[in-house]
Amino acid sequence: MASAKQAKQAEPGKTLVIVESPSKAKTIGKFLGPGYKVIASVGHIRDLPKSKLGIDIEDNFRPDYINIRGKGDVIRELKKEASGAKRILLATDPDREGEAISWHIAYLLSLADDAPDRIVFNEITKEAIKNAVKQPRRLDMNLVDAQQARRVLDRIVGYKISPLLWRKVRPGLSAGRVQSAALKILVDREREIRAFVPEEYWKISVDLAKLTGNTKPFTARLIEKNGEKLTIADKETSDVILKALGEGRYAVKSVELKERRRKPYAPYTTSTLQQDASIKLGFQTRRVMSVAQQLYEGVAIKGHGTVGLVTYIRTDSVRISEEADTAAKAYITEHFSKDYVGRTVFSNRKKDIQDAHEAIRPSYIHLRPDDVKESLTADQYKLYKLIWSRFMASRMADAVFDGVSADVANGDYIFRSTGSKLKFDGFLRVYQAAAEEDEGNMLPDLSAGEALEEKDVKAEQYFTQPPSRFTEASLVKELEEKNIGRPSTFVPIIGTLTERRYVTREKKSLVPTDLGFVVTELLENYFKEIVDAGFTAGMEDKLDDIEAEGADWRGIVGDFYGVLKDELQVADAEIEKIKIEDEVSDEVCELCGKPMLIKQGRFGRFLACSGYPECKNTKPIIIKVEDVQCPSCGKDIVVRKSRKGKIFYGCSGYPDCKQVYWNKPVNRKCPDCGALLTEKKGKDTKYACSNQECGYKEG
Repeated sequence: MASAKQAKQAEPGKTLVIVESPSKAKTIGKFLGPGYKVIASVGHIRDLPKSKLGIDIEDNFRPDYINIRGKGDVIRELKKEASGAKRILLATDPDREGEAISWHIAYLLSLADDAPDRIVFNEITKEAIKNAVKQPRRLDMNLVDAQQARRVLDRIVGYKISPLLWRKVRPGLSAGRVQSAALKILVDREREIRAFVPEEYWKISVDLAKLTGNTKPFTARLIEKNGEKLTIADKETSDVILKALGEGRYAVKSVELKERRRKPYAPYTTSTLQQDASIKLGFQTRRVMSVAQQLYEGVAIKGHGTVGLVTYIRTDSVRISEEADTAAKAYITEHFSKDYVGRTVFSNRKKDIQDAHEAIRPSYIHLRPDDVKESLTADQYKLYKLIWSRFMASRMADAVFDGVSADVANGDYIFRSTGSKLKFDGFLRVYQAAAEEDEGNMLPDLSAGEALEEKDVKAEQYFTQPPSRFTEASLVKELEEKNIGRPSTFVPIIGTLTERRYVTREKKSLVPTDLGFVVTELLENYFKEIVDAGFTAGMEDKLDDIEAEGADWRGIVGDFYGVLKDELQVADAEIEKIKIEDEVSDEVCELCGKPMLIKQGRFGRFLACSGYPECKNTKPIIIKVEDVQCPSCGKDIVVRKSRKGKIFYGCSGYPDCKQVYWNKPVNRKCPDCGALLTEKKGKDTKYACSNQECGYKEG
């Protein structure tokens, strides 16, 4: 590279600040004033070539970077603006990827390796930007090398194993260092579900009341016999217990009054934001990160100009700066009271480099969600409210409940009933967590030895359930717990699995396809470490070592490649061509009479004639809504998808009949207006009238 002096011989002008995105450039430009010019690289400008491996394995894994196709105009603008700048500052994101982008820009602009041209900030506020400009530093080559190691590892896996899959399974498939481990998690869960054998069990509960006073009955559940936990395996055992209970009497054995506290949750990391937004808002992870990026880079707020509303959104840390903590507690004292100020201390699970960032929090605490609502889109408002509320709650006091637990005896059998009542709302004032069983239901005043009256006794049959399938939220949680990937990789992992048709979405669940099973089994047999969660997590730790301690990234890549090279040779020699049979549907081709096959296409599953190529008939798979007919024409209501992939329900007589519903209709009419009722997913509403002008609802 050229020296810093050579790089700045051009005519003195403004200070040039280079960021990744145009919206970020716009926000920062307003903070810095006329002496600065802020432009965007629009992401990466150099990368490995797509047409080949792009890594010289013989030359110690040297990456062969090239300018990204289509970035010529951007590169020319960067060079032009740099030639007339008196100073250049690289202000890309404060993580490995951002550091690597700055490094590539420095290379193109011939900036010196040791020049203090790099500035970082955790939030896009005027104060943060001004402070960053005053504290430039050199490029952190440990960060750059950690990114290079990840890029090279992923490229080697993708470009070495994927062609094998093309030859042995079908063209267009891919294997990824992290995606394959994630796919195995989904496949293993599906194997558990398929192998699951339900087991019968019974629960016995009794409704009891005090003998004196007009108190409401309460429910107690059978938990033990003769001091040992009781499991009721069948009806015969249940009947024996019911007979014994009928011959006995109920009396309070013990009562325990105890204050119970619920601590607030930590402020969001990337993964917990993705999980909570999925559960509370129904957002897919890609949507969460897209909206969060908008909030971070800047939104035009009425009366405030363009404002970055939240801090950097890719973080593993729950740490909060002292300034933000002090400001939050001052806000809580002012708007609630000092009693609401919390003392909970949150710590990161990993005591290492991940603490370099703060948790995700609002940049301006005083900008409450409802204050900026009119300036935000619906998605931006919902997500900002979630972030603001979670952060404020994390600085607040515990919620306090008065709790009571009563054990009731009937002969050798012990029943238990619990209840609680909110005493002090604490952090629940701003952030509503999931409700707990029995919360808000207090027991009547009871005393040991007190006799009770049986109002009703119930024995109910149950069957054990298989483990549930992963949703996007639960998969992200699993990946984080197993240390697979990083915040920036969770979204592309899920996206790749669905795009390659290794996984489909059924409602909110992620379900591996037959293709996903085949690829996983092949990798399990020949590339064990690629799908091994422990190995993948260990590699993440090694990448962290490069960042934190400057570990030799080429040595780490070399150790990995040595194993992979031998496995590739064995796999190529031993694996026979694998044919994946298409599922046969119940439908018959109306053109030639042959069975229709269920195939997986770019836009999901569809039906295709098994007589292909002689018969090329295809048609969509139509799912009928059971027992529901169109009120307009009497034909079946079927499940449809909009162009954006959103599920809706429409008449099968389309286009002649255009009756549609956004919520699933049921075979019941509204008692007020006669329109069909639809299912609702709200907390308090199960059904609602499909006629928006009616407003009828049922709990």
